[in-house]
Amino acid sequence: MIKRVIDEMLTAAVAVRASDIYVLPQATGYLVRLRYAQTVQLWREVSRTMGEQLISYLKFQANMAISDQRRPQVGALNWTGKNGDLELRFSTVGDYAARESLVIRIIYPYFSGNMAFLDARQPAKLTQLAQQRGLMVFAGPTGSGKTTTMYLTARQLERTAMVLTIEDPVEIRETKFVQLQVNVAAEMTYAELLKVGLRHRPDVFIIGEIRDAVTAQAAVRAALSGHLVLSTVHARSAGGVLTRLTELGVSLDQLQQVLTMTSYQRLVPRVTGGPAVLLDIVTGRELQKDRQLEFSERWWGALETARVNGEVSREVAQQLRYG
Repeated sequence: MIKRVIDEMLTAAVAVRASDIYVLPQATGYLVRLRYAQTVQLWREVSRTMGEQLISYLKFQANMAISDQRRPQVGALNWTGKNGDLELRFSTVGDYAARESLVIRIIYPYFSGNMAFLDARQPAKLTQLAQQRGLMVFAGPTGSGKTTTMYLTARQLERTAMVLTIEDPVEIRETKFVQLQVNVAAEMTYAELLKVGLRHRPDVFIIGEIRDAVTAQAAVRAALSGHLVLSTVHARSAGGVLTRLTELGVSLDQLQQVLTMTSYQRLVPRVTGGPAVLLDIVTGRELQKDRQLEFSERWWGALETARVNGEVSREVAQQLRYG
């Protein structure tokens, strides 16, 4: 019964290319909601018993502590069902009334040829920029495909370069890369793993996220030492990446030396064919401008072209005009 409900839930999520599934406690039951196309939509309301059984079943499958329903836990699972194999990432926590909630991140296969770009020239642009050594930083909301874009870019280099990734957790399995996973309890932080990574003499680093001053400085040092470093950071625009990195203690002088590119990324819902990636890529002299909340003419032009061609609706184009 529970496995059937989970298969139905995952089938519904995959059908709309949902990035996350929320199993959330209510007064009398649970809401199961899907995040896709920039919104969170209700899929189904289930009883409290069903919601608790669903969470317990997935926690058991992921070797998480079923009896601990209060403290935060994370887990991962390769789920085999009607949709084939899916990589799932779990996060659970109990609320003030000890009612547990679950968020499921769905990791989609990324080299299956189904990742579309709204501006078809952008993958080649990223590959061209990746021929240089330096720091390429990607911004965008959760679920916008930043990690997938970094992997696609790095994979263009793997025939002649050694690629090493440091993530928390590893979201995409790539046998041609050396993949390291953060484990704070084992003192395997981003900074420590970067030290280990440098001894492996990679050409390319993928750092899952620059989230603090220590990681920011480590990423900059790796770029300064002649590596290509691809990473993500929380910022509201491509220009805002500079502000965020300086807030984390990176000097403007360092950024001028190492920064090859910043970008802001969204998944744009299309009228047909599923969502497509759109990036606002900033390079060269544009990086020196104070444009924290601005978007380039290229971003606006791509949205307008897609609207005129009937790829996206007028509402979507207007909604994403400023990211």
